[in-house]
Amino acid sequence: MISQEIRKIAPEMDPLRRGMGWTTEDLAKPQIIIESAFGDSHPGSAHLLKFVDKAADGVNQSGGKAARYFATDICDGMAQGHDGINYSLASRDTIASLIEIHANATPFDAGVFISSCDKAVPSHLMSIGRLNIPAIIVTGGVMEAGPDLLTLEQIGAYSAMCQRGEITEEKLTYYKENACPSCGACSFMGTAATMQVMAEALGLMLPGSALMPATCEDLEEVALKAGIQAVKLAKMNLYPKDIVTIKSFENAILVHAAISGSSNSLLHLPAIAHEFGLYIDEKTFDSIHKNA
Repeated sequence: MISQEIRKIAPEMDPLRRGMGWTTEDLAKPQIIIESAFGDSHPGSAHLLKFVDKAADGVNQSGGKAARYFATDICDGMAQGHDGINYSLASRDTIASLIEIHANATPFDAGVFISSCDKAVPSHLMSIGRLNIPAIIVTGGVMEAGPDLLTLEQIGAYSAMCQRGEITEEKLTYYKENACPSCGACSFMGTAATMQVMAEALGLMLPGSALMPATCEDLEEVALKAGIQAVKLAKMNLYPKDIVTIKSFENAILVHAAISGSSNSLLHLPAIAHEFGLYIDEKTFDSIHKNA
């Protein structure tokens, strides 16, 4: 395994890891990076630490040693309406580059990638293609809907109605205070939910785990199993580019048509394909959608 090869030529690595509490036995185990977008940046990432810890448990219980790394993302919803939105797409590539730095500065044998939202999920998929280490994705699911299926998507319309005098300021305040009742990705088929489905459609998640409710206890079990699976993938030497092919992207685009996924996938899937050494463009989407 690459981690053990690096130990032979980097003698400083062992004592530095011992300084973090690693045991002598830990040093010889398959070393698994757990990369997540956890942070108090928005509801799609604020809850991810519990899944990080569960994935680490899965790694450590199955004979590996987990190392937690973090690169939080920003929220398009919070960035809208001001100059902040200009940082949105740039953040995707920046996160992918930071993960590349994390995983190559200290090489790992496999990775678990945990995220939920618009730019974090694509950045993790891009990173997996770029690094090509055995890898599995865990997505943080979707938030609960508010009263009468209220979601964040409706807030812009209600704000405009308030400005026109069609609803009261108090009513708008009620909507704003109840549109996001839990952590998780926004509960409609926007970019975040779409890219969670795309990650599974590409074959990089445990089957059936995309778009689970963020509050569902079963999602913690998924994270645990993902950690176990990462160790298995490392021992099997099964790499993402062995799994993800041009057919995988064609399948994902077909799924995209079936779910009426976000058109922002036109930004993300070609970028992800590029990192896998593959090429798709808008014509690929058009052809598959027309024949769906």
